Amino acid sequence: MKLKLILQTPTIVLLSLLGCGSKFTENHKKTGYDLNKTDATYTLPNILHEVSGITNIDNMSVGFIQDENGVLFIHDALKNEPIKQLEFHINGDYEGIARIESTIYVLRSDGNLFEIKNYDLPDYKLDSIITGIPANKNEGLCYDRLNNRLLIAAKGKISKGPEFKDKRVIYGLDPKTKKLSNEPIFDFDLESIKQFAINNKINLPRRGKKKSSTEETNIKFKISDICIHPITGKLFLLSASEYLLFIFDMNGKIEHIEVLDSGRFNKAEGITFFDNGDMLITNEGQDKKPTLLRFNYLR
Repeated sequence: MKLKLILQTPTIVLLSLLGCGSKFTENHKKTGYDLNKTDATYTLPNILHEVSGITNIDNMSVGFIQDENGVLFIHDALKNEPIKQLEFHINGDYEGIARIESTIYVLRSDGNLFEIKNYDLPDYKLDSIITGIPANKNEGLCYDRLNNRLLIAAKGKISKGPEFKDKRVIYGLDPKTKKLSNEPIFDFDLESIKQFAINNKINLPRRGKKKSSTEETNIKFKISDICIHPITGKLFLLSASEYLLFIFDMNGKIEHIEVLDSGRFNKAEGITFFDNGDMLITNEGQDKKPTLLRFNYLR
């Protein structure tokens, strides 16, 4: 298969190199970042208006996908300039992206994976993997380097029935055998996460129960992307529609919930890290422009 450039280089506008000064909270000790300001904010080209995933390529560039076209975008994240675009498949709902050395994996919402071997060469090889994950909507994908597996996160519950109402899962896939784990690698309990929020006095939206004047913490935990921190080994998880960032240890124990500013994180659909710990988050445009946010690691 041959490399195909589908667009001319778009004009990209730098919004700000430094975010507006705002109060620096103690949460940076838990997250490793001052999420009240960005260290760099970039406007992405219009073709990435619905940017849905990001992965690191090296210490300066990243790979993007968006949820309408089967196109891989390689982008210089320091200069905010496109490097190349690769049309690898037909249009579809592409949601997650991860890299293992010279191979890039793209997750389609239905759970199918596309494996692009030697993506940086003209004669790359494309394979598709039917994962068999028991969920109709999947958005999170990342590489677990320590365990040499891909992690695939379902956005919502994996089946009908009351027993699945408060369950959210992440499965593992062996990149060599192409086999999905028999059981979830992470099996999150929504009620436990809500209780953590209550115990730690995290200011989350609340809703009233039917036929009752009492209120309960409102968390739906709709995973939009996941990534493992390269230094701490913690699992970072985004829920774009709720403006929340979650941090778990690799045993699935919740350690922190960060409420994100809806103005800055209007729809946080992608997360990745450079090797030095700097965090990159992408926002789908919606009624604004799509953006790439960079937060320097503070430890």
